[in-house]
Amino acid sequence: MAGDEASSQRLTRRAKFNRDQEAGHVKLVADYFADEPVYPAEIFRRRFRMSRPLFLRIAGDMAQSDPFFTLRNDARGQRGFSNLQKCTSAICQLAYGYAPDALDEYIRMSERTALLCLHKFCEWVVKLYSKRYLRKPNANDVQKLYQAHEQRHGFPGMLGSIDCMHWPWQNCPVAWQGQYTRGDHGHPTIILEAVASQDLWIWHAFFGLPGSLNDLNIIYQSQIFEDVVAGTGPDTSFTVSGVEYRRGYYLADGYTQRTRQSLKLFRTRQTTKEKSLRSIKRVREKILNGLLVFHKKKWHIIEHPARSATPKRLRNIMYACIILHNMIIEDEGRAICEYGENASTGNTVPVSGEQQDLNMFALRNEYTHHNLQADLVEYIWNNTQNEPDDMEDKD
Repeated sequence: MAGDEASSQRLTRRAKFNRDQEAGHVKLVADYFADEPVYPAEIFRRRFRMSRPLFLRIAGDMAQSDPFFTLRNDARGQRGFSNLQKCTSAICQLAYGYAPDALDEYIRMSERTALLCLHKFCEWVVKLYSKRYLRKPNANDVQKLYQAHEQRHGFPGMLGSIDCMHWPWQNCPVAWQGQYTRGDHGHPTIILEAVASQDLWIWHAFFGLPGSLNDLNIIYQSQIFEDVVAGTGPDTSFTVSGVEYRRGYYLADGYTQRTRQSLKLFRTRQTTKEKSLRSIKRVREKILNGLLVFHKKKWHIIEHPARSATPKRLRNIMYACIILHNMIIEDEGRAICEYGENASTGNTVPVSGEQQDLNMFALRNEYTHHNLQADLVEYIWNNTQNEPDDMEDKD
């Protein structure tokens, strides 16, 4: 008797609903993908975060890469979900932070299938587009970044802005919560380190470290300076105030480690010339505020605490959002640099271990950092002393 009750409960839990997947596909196509859709292109761009051609390109690449994203029948011969339904479900979860079953009435997709679509979609976005949209800048890219930042902000040798953000982890395993929790947050988080240029293109992303670490620990484990130490990066030398520096720099806040490639902001300003660097804070805040908009406005899944239980899936979600962000910037024509498939990235053979130690020493040399800071003070002072003195910084 007890066995019959258990069997009936299992059958009830695994009951198959007639969701009518074909009706969901027809409705979706009529709304967004028909020759004359119900919703025009501007509404599509707002809801899908990208243009229709870009979405169709990604959906087509998914279908060619994995049979999961094609229309198939299940084991009982019933019609499955179309490529558009699966990709739309994934994008809606990323863009709006929806629960997996929130679009069941519209797309006719169960929670389990929607979660599978999300994870498969993010996994293939990372596999297909990382080489192009998570690349490091080559020599041509570096020169374009230098030119764009100097024209816009007056800083020679600036590659972008670097900072870290914490993503709350709602379903962090209990055994890991102490490792992923920092006192000033009070809940488990996972850290993202990112570098962005003026166009908000993200040139570097390092995600997955426990939230208990500080910025210094993160830089020690990050790969952002790996090519500098190995001697495989492009030539990024520049001249400021008559002094040549071998590497460009990133704007960083007061807590980021001082290295030759991360320019720390002044905590106190004592001289009039140092006050001429007040625009450094404004530039950095503008770039990082743009990144904040990307994280919390464009992809709402990052605004909410992470629900996945494995770091691997969270990494795929984060990197997929970053790659899609860069794809949208390129599609809208706002990117400073263009992708060159055959562009040279510099020396591909690492230097000797002794030379790598010297490169690491030079990278952490605070003397070089202070010299660069002083030379920038002189450069900006000489270029801005004739301009009207506008209002002081407001913290």
